[in-house]
This record gives sequence, C-alpha cells and structure tokens, in this order.
Amino acid sequence: MHLAIYEPGRLKFFHLYFPLLEAINFFFFIIQIVPRYQYNKMQKMAIWQAKQWLWRSFSSMPSNPLRVCVVGSGPAGFYTAEKVLKVQQQAQVDIIDRLPTPFGLVRSGVAPDHPETKIVINQFSRVAQHERCSFFGTVTLGSSISLSELRELYHVVVLAYGAESDRSLGIPGENLKGIHSAREFVWWYNGHPDGRNLDPDLKSTDTAVILGQGNVALDVARILLRPTTELSTTDIASHALSALEESSIRKVYLVGRRGPAQAACTAKELREILGLRNLDISIQEPDLILTPDVEEGLKCNRIQRRVYELLSKAATSRPKNDAGLSKRQLHFVFFRKPDSFIESKDRSGHASGVNFEKTVLKGVGPGKQIAIGTGEFEDINCGMVLKSIGYKSVPVDGLPFDHKKGIVPNDRGRVLSDTSGESTLLEAGLYVCGWLKRGPSGIVATNLHCAEETVLSISEDLEKGVLSSSSPKPGRDGLLQLLNDRNVRVVSFSDWEKIDSEERKLGSSRNKPREKLATWDELQKYTL
Repeated sequence: MHLAIYEPGRLKFFHLYFPLLEAINFFFFIIQIVPRYQYNKMQKMAIWQAKQWLWRSFSSMPSNPLRVCVVGSGPAGFYTAEKVLKVQQQAQVDIIDRLPTPFGLVRSGVAPDHPETKIVINQFSRVAQHERCSFFGTVTLGSSISLSELRELYHVVVLAYGAESDRSLGIPGENLKGIHSAREFVWWYNGHPDGRNLDPDLKSTDTAVILGQGNVALDVARILLRPTTELSTTDIASHALSALEESSIRKVYLVGRRGPAQAACTAKELREILGLRNLDISIQEPDLILTPDVEEGLKCNRIQRRVYELLSKAATSRPKNDAGLSKRQLHFVFFRKPDSFIESKDRSGHASGVNFEKTVLKGVGPGKQIAIGTGEFEDINCGMVLKSIGYKSVPVDGLPFDHKKGIVPNDRGRVLSDTSGESTLLEAGLYVCGWLKRGPSGIVATNLHCAEETVLSISEDLEKGVLSSSSPKPGRDGLLQLLNDRNVRVVSFSDWEKIDSEERKLGSSRNKPREKLATWDELQKYTL
C-alpha cells in the first residue's frame, strides 16, 4: 500500500509499504496443513508470525525511495527504466512521453516489413507493467511541464526523447513542394499522428531521389519499390498502403557524397534491398575503383568491407529481368553532393530535379576521408526528393545543448553545464540517454549499452554522495497533481492497451498484425 498526503504550499509524504500478500499466504498455509484439533493454537501462532513479518518488513523499507523520471518512451527510455528498476531495488520510475503511444521509433521508425525488430516491444511492455514503473502519455516536456519542475519532483531525471526534427541542407530550392525529409515520410507510412497529413505526391512522377545512403534511406527506398502485395500484410498505415498501390514511381536514385566504401548502411539492410523481386540494380563500375588509402582502410573494417563487397557484386551481376520487362529500378549514385533543387517550369513551386556537384575523396586522417567538390555539375530529374541526411534533437528551456553536434553535452550520461571550454557538472540528478546523448546513430540494441552507461553513472553518483535520495521528493503523486491542475489528460499504460487491442482487432480483419490508429482524434477516442 502506498499513501501520499499533499498539503497546498507544503508537501508531506508518508510512504508505507506492507507486504500483506506474503503474510496472508503464510497464514492460510498454516491453516491448511494443521489438524482441526490444533487449529486455534496454530492460528494464533500464524497471526503472531505474520505480525513479526510485517514489522521486520516495514522497519527495513526506505522511507524515501529514489524517484526517477525518464522523458521519452523509445528504446533508450525503456532500457534506462529497466536498468534502474534492476539496479535500484526500491526506485520508483515514471516514463513520460508526448505521444499517447509508447515505444518511440520501434513503433514509428522501424520499417513495417521488419516485424522481427519490433518484438522488443514485448520486453518494454513488461517494464511498463512492473509494480514500480508507470507510463504517462500525452505529457510534453516544455509545455505540459518544464524541466525545472520535473527536477523539483524527482531525484533523477533522464532525458531520452530522441530526435524529432531534421537537419537542413541550406541550399537553394529546399522549400519547393515535393521535397520531404525521410523522417516525415517514415512517420507517414508508419502511422505517426504527426505524419498523417504529409500526403506525398506519388502519382505525378515516376522518379524519386533519396539523398543519403544510410539505413533510413534504404528503408525509404525499399518501401517505395517493394511490391504492395508484400506490404499489405505488414502493419503499414492504411493511408500509406493505398497511396503506394497507386504510385507511379518506378525509379529511385540513392545518392551519396562519398563512395561505396563509405556507404553508411549495414550489410543486412543492403542485402535486403538488393534481393527485392522485379528490381534492377544499377551501379556505375568506375565508382567502385578504390584508392590505395581506401583499400587499406577496408582491410581493417570488416563491416564496411562487407557493404563494399555486396555493392561490387550487385554492379557486376546481370539483371534478374530483361531490361524491357523490368518494372522498377534502383540506382546507386556515388560521389555527388546536392548543390541546389531545380524548380519545375510546368508546375510553379514544385521540384523537378536536383543539381549535383561531383566530388572526390580527400584524406583527413588515418582511414577517414571527406568529399570535396570538383566544380563539375550534373542534374538528375525527378518529381520527389527525400532528404535522409540525419535527424536532429531539439533542446528545451534550461537544458545545455551543443547545436553543432546536435546533442546535450555529457560525461557518460551526466549532463554538463557548459559547451565551450572546460565543462562542469550541472546540478546533480540530470542525465541523458540515446540520440540526445550520442547523436542519431546506431540500431535499437545500441541504446541498451547506452542506457547501461547512464544508469551506471547514476549508481556511481549515489554511492559517492553526489546524488542523494534521503530528502523526500513528490515523484509520481506530485506529477499527477500538477498535470491535473493544468487539465492535462494523461494516458496510462492501461489506456495504451485499449489502443493496442483495437489496432490488433482492426488488423486481424485485414490479415495484418495491426491497423494503426493514425490520427490524434482516433487515438484519443480509445483513451477517454
């Protein structure tokens, strides 16, 4: 049992934990095993034993448990919560998120044709259902509650809200219609409520250019090129599936600044897109020629070497279909950087292509090369451009932020107060994890190691006395009261389970694992 008393203008929290279940089980066990003639005697003994058990348990319980708030319910947030619950045996952990749906990029970022990656949701659900953990959705840091207020309510605040904005190229024509960020497109086909109104035009052109060659770029290309009959049995949003079924796009260019030896994708993602049905792969063989420095670097990088080998094999393999019969094409274009976007002469305000400057590699250190322009240019005509050049985190008031790196300055997860010169520790109790800590890189499992490091820092600070839970903090009760005073409608994990149940129900009738509720109105309907 947990009791909290709040007085306006003054806080008093009395926390009582009674392990009643153990005592009751012991009592009934004794009654069941003793003969009737010994019942009264043994019953009295059982009651006395239960009282002793209660007293010992109560006296050993900490009166001020560590109260932790994790901002963000993606992989970084849930892995952090899981590790805290394991390491700090009496800690109470609350996870808040601006969305009514938990799981972050596992739900809204992982491609619909990668269901195996989403299995981790089962693990995260067990964390949310832990007796010392709670999930509160539709709570936005900065508007629902400020960072300073959270720090008043909790001993520890871990910021793990990721990156929900995009880097800009800063070149002419970037605001033309038909140009979108890959993040927006991913949110659109994954049923994110903020991506529902994107409405990309897939009918007016047969060619799309994707800037970037990382895993997100390959995801986007694969969704554009994969047969919709294969996508129809995934959890792709219904509005996206309908648009893709009517899509005219048959040719996709994946364009990178550097060469195939520096491509940012993983071998697994590359192998998958190279294996799509009815797809011709085009790679210019001269682009595969390596300089001695690059060739030497590949010998020491097994992952990058495997990517290069896959691209080389694809370039020299014969097309799977006769050229005249092939329905779709994927062109890998290397050594090109965008210089400007071209406006259509027929459709004012719309993009009709990209002007690229050719590049060459310049060594800037052992095994590291950058792309520099040659002054030679060429165009690729297209009707849609997707920029997959990186996500960007957004700072909140009261939080130090390195705008150049796009991260919160930190030391193994501990937030630092200064981004120039020598950094000093910010007030104890503020930490970061995930993309906000290290930048938008890595896979889902990368966040596990990232969370372990941050939680280790929390434990070290507690042991050294830099951080203390001896002074009581309002925690969950104070948070809920503050949000209630501001009329913020909080979505609990049980509310999410209603959404989950409805989505699975809708999906089962369409031979899909789920049919996502993709608008704010739809989501709120099942949480009222």
